[in-house]
Amino acid sequence: MPVGKLTAVMAMSLFVLTGCAQRTPSALDTTADEAALRAADDTFERALHSGDVETVAALYAEDAVLLPEGAPAVRGREAIRNYFKSAVAERKPGESTTGTLSDRAVGVFGDLGWSSGTSKVTRPDGTTVFTGKFLSVSRKVNGKWLYIRDTWNSDSP
Repeated sequence: MPVGKLTAVMAMSLFVLTGCAQRTPSALDTTADEAALRAADDTFERALHSGDVETVAALYAEDAVLLPEGAPAVRGREAIRNYFKSAVAERKPGESTTGTLSDRAVGVFGDLGWSSGTSKVTRPDGTTVFTGKFLSVSRKVNGKWLYIRDTWNSDSP
């Protein structure tokens, strides 16, 4: 490549890189979106523990991937619905649990958001059934936050 062309290409590249480096995202107020992500997690907990699989499934995008502990990835809303339907069906008749989320953190960048924290599942008598962690990634679709990736794992071996 002739020196003149090489210099021009390098100058253009430097110009483009400088322009990109000087761009900073504007500070947007994400408070409402963060609250919506927390609300989705709360809805998930209530619906799952009450056996409302349709509400749980509606929280996932059509192309979502569920990454359950100790099982293969579950791809797509319909497969995720079936996964939770099976999980609820495995409960003993009359078995009741409540989920509590804590140490929660959320973040938003544009139409993507995430939430993470710890979860504890207990029976009405206070017996702990599960303690663990979760991480969900969501995408805002038509004004609603939907999970696109979701995973959890137990604190127990």
